[in-house]
Amino acid sequence: MIPPSILTDLLTKVLHDLSADTSSADVRCSVFKCLPLILDNRMSHPLLEQLLPGLRNSLHDTSVNVRVAFVDMLLKVKAAKAAKFWKICPMEHLLARLEIDSRPVARRIVSLLFNSFFPVNQPDEVWCERCVTLVQMNPMAARKFYQYAHEHTAPTNIAKLMLVIRRCLNACIERSTHDDTSDDEQQKENISVLESVLSVNDGTTMASLLEINVVLWKSIHKALNENKEAKNYTIMKFASVLPIYFKTFTDDRCIVPLIILASFMPATAIPTFSCGVLSKLRNLDKEADVTKYSALIDCLCQWGKAGHVVELITDWLTEGLPQKSKKIQERKVRIQEMVQPKLKLAIHFLEYILTNIMSRECLLDLPQKKLNQLLKALAAIKELQVSFLSTSEVMLQDISLDTTLRAFSLHCRLTIHLHIKMDAKDRTYLLILEDSASWIDENVLQFMHIPGKEIEASEHQSQIAKQVVDTYLSVCKDIVTVDASDAEFQAQLLGFTVAVMNSEKGIFSLPLVLSILKEIAVNCLSQDIYSTSEKTKEVLNIIQKVFHKILEIVARSSKKNQDEVLQVLSSIQLVLGEFISTVENWHGVHEAIHQEMLSTLLAVMLAETVYAIKKNSDADDISPPEAAAELPVISSYLLSIVMKYPRVIRSFLNELVECINSEVIQGMVGLVAALHFLLALNRGKVNVKRDAIKGTATVIHRKLQLFSGLVSELSDIDRTLYLSSKKHLDDLLQL
Repeated sequence: MIPPSILTDLLTKVLHDLSADTSSADVRCSVFKCLPLILDNRMSHPLLEQLLPGLRNSLHDTSVNVRVAFVDMLLKVKAAKAAKFWKICPMEHLLARLEIDSRPVARRIVSLLFNSFFPVNQPDEVWCERCVTLVQMNPMAARKFYQYAHEHTAPTNIAKLMLVIRRCLNACIERSTHDDTSDDEQQKENISVLESVLSVNDGTTMASLLEINVVLWKSIHKALNENKEAKNYTIMKFASVLPIYFKTFTDDRCIVPLIILASFMPATAIPTFSCGVLSKLRNLDKEADVTKYSALIDCLCQWGKAGHVVELITDWLTEGLPQKSKKIQERKVRIQEMVQPKLKLAIHFLEYILTNIMSRECLLDLPQKKLNQLLKALAAIKELQVSFLSTSEVMLQDISLDTTLRAFSLHCRLTIHLHIKMDAKDRTYLLILEDSASWIDENVLQFMHIPGKEIEASEHQSQIAKQVVDTYLSVCKDIVTVDASDAEFQAQLLGFTVAVMNSEKGIFSLPLVLSILKEIAVNCLSQDIYSTSEKTKEVLNIIQKVFHKILEIVARSSKKNQDEVLQVLSSIQLVLGEFISTVENWHGVHEAIHQEMLSTLLAVMLAETVYAIKKNSDADDISPPEAAAELPVISSYLLSIVMKYPRVIRSFLNELVECINSEVIQGMVGLVAALHFLLALNRGKVNVKRDAIKGTATVIHRKLQLFSGLVSELSDIDRTLYLSSKKHLDDLLQL
C-alpha cells in the first residue's frame, strides 16, 4: 500500500500544478478527466473534499474542453456524494458561466443544477419559488437554465411551471389592486411564500418571469401541437389574462415577451390585442428601434397576416416618394386623410422580414401579385440615387442616401428570393437583376471616372457611385454562391464587372469582383465536361478575360499609386489564392483556363521584374532576392500566393520552363527575371520536390550558355548579370 502522505503529495501535485499548466490545455483537461476514476474510490473523498475547492477557477478556463471536463467532474462529485458541489464551485460562478457559455458546457451545468432549481418531487409552488430565486440571482442564467430544462423532465411539468408562474403574476397584480382584500378566491391565487418578495413594481423580475414563460413555451411547442387538449387549455389560461398583463406591465422589457406569448395563440383568442397590432406598427416613430417592431411583425406573421405588413410597407414606399408637380393637388388631399408615410421605417421593416427566417417564409408564401407590387415600389426608389449623383444634388425630405442604398439592396435581395421560389427555368427575376446592371452601367458608372466619358465627378459623387456598384455586386455574389443563377446571367455579370474595372475607381471593387469570379469558376469547372453547354464554355472564356483584366488593372495602378495598390492587394489575397487553387484543382478537365491563368500570372510578374531590372543603371544594385518579399511589389505578392499551394508551384515551374523553351522569355534580362523567381521559391522553403527547381535551373542554365561566347560584347550591366546568374545557377544545380 502507498503511504497516505505520498498519496496526498501526488494528488496535490496533480491537482494544483497540472490543472494550472498554461502550456497545454490537454494536460489541464486530462486532470479533470481522471478525477471521476479517483472518485470511484470512496476512500479518496475526504482528501478530495479538501483539495477540489482550490480548482474552482478552472470553470472559467479558456479551453471549452477543460470547462466541459470540469463540469463532468462536478457531476461525478454530486453522483458519488463525495462533497457538496457548490462548496467546490460557488453557485455564483456556475450561474455566471451558464449565462455566457456554449451549449456543451451550459447543458452540463443545467444537469448539475436541475434538482436545485426544478425539484420535480416537490409541490409546484416550490418550483415557482426556486424560479424566482434563480431570476434574482442571475436573470440571464435563468433563461438559459429553462431553455434546457425540457431535456430533464416531461413536457407536462414544463406546462405546470408555466401555469404556476402565471398564477404568481396574477397574485402580484391582484395584490397591487386589492391590498386590503383577503377573500377566499384571492387566497387560492396567492402564493404566500412570495408575497413579501414580488411586486408588479419590480419590472426586472416581472419581465424575467414573462421571458421564462416564453422560453418554456417554445421548448414544448412540438409537444403541445401533438396534444391539442393541453394546447387549447394552455392557450385559454394565458389568453384570459393577457389583456390584464398588457395593462399592468407597461415596461418595454415586459412588452416584448407579452407580444411573443400572444403570437403563440390564435388571433381570435385575444381580439382586444390582435386588432390593434397593425395600428401599433403604423403609429411607430420613424426612428423606432428594431426591438419596437420585430415582435409585432413576428406576431402578425404567425397569425398569417404577413400580407397586411407588406401592404403597409408598399404603401409607405409608394407614398414616401417625391410626387411630380402635376400630382400636387392629389398629394395634399391624401396627406390630410392618411398617416404620414415613413419610408425609412418601411425599409427597416422589410430588412427585418428578409433577415428573419420565419417571417421571410411567410412573406414568400404571399400571392405573386402582392410581391411584385412590393418589388415595383422598391425599384422606383432606386431611381432617387440618380438625384444624389447629379451635379446639382437634390435635397429630398426624409430620404437619405443610406435609405436609397438599402432600398436598392433590398430590391436585389427580394428579386433573388423570388427567383429561387420560382421554377429554375423561369428567368423573369434574373432579367430584373440584369436590368439593374444595365441601369447602373448607364446612370452610375460614369461617375467612377470612366476613360472616354467627359463628365466631371466629385470625390463625393464617386463614392456614392461606388456604394451603388458594391451593393449590386454583393447581392450578385450571393446568388452565384448559392448556385441560383444560370450561365447567361453569369456571362452578363462578368461583362458588368469588366465595365466596373474599366473605371478609375473600379480597383476598389476588386475584392467583390474576385469573389464573384471565384464562385462562377467553381460552378462552371465542377460541371461534367461532356454535358457542358455552349453558354458555359462562353462563361469559361470570359473568366479568363476577366482574370487577365484584373491583373492588368493592378499592374497599371501600381505605377500610379503604389500605396493604394498595396491596400487593395491585401484585401484580395485570400480570395485570389482560392481562385488560383480552384483553377489548379480542375486543370485536368479544363486545361485552357488553367493555361491562361498561369501565362497571365507569369506575364505580369515578368513584365514588372524585367522593368525593375532595366530601371537600375548600376549593376551592383541588382542583387538576386533572398526571399519573395524582395521582388517588385506585384511579383512578390503573386509569388507569395503561388508558394502557398504545392500543386500551383509545380504548374508555375512547368509554365516557366515552357516559356523559356518556346523563347517567350528571351534575352539576358528575361532569363535573369526567371532566375529571380526560382531563387525566391528555393529560399522560401516551399513544399515542392528539389528536382522540379533543379530541372528549371537546368533549362535557364542552358539558355544562358548561349551568351558564354558573347560575354566580351555584352554591356557592363548584362555582363554583371550573366556572371552573377551563372554563379547562382551553379548553386541550384548542386541541389
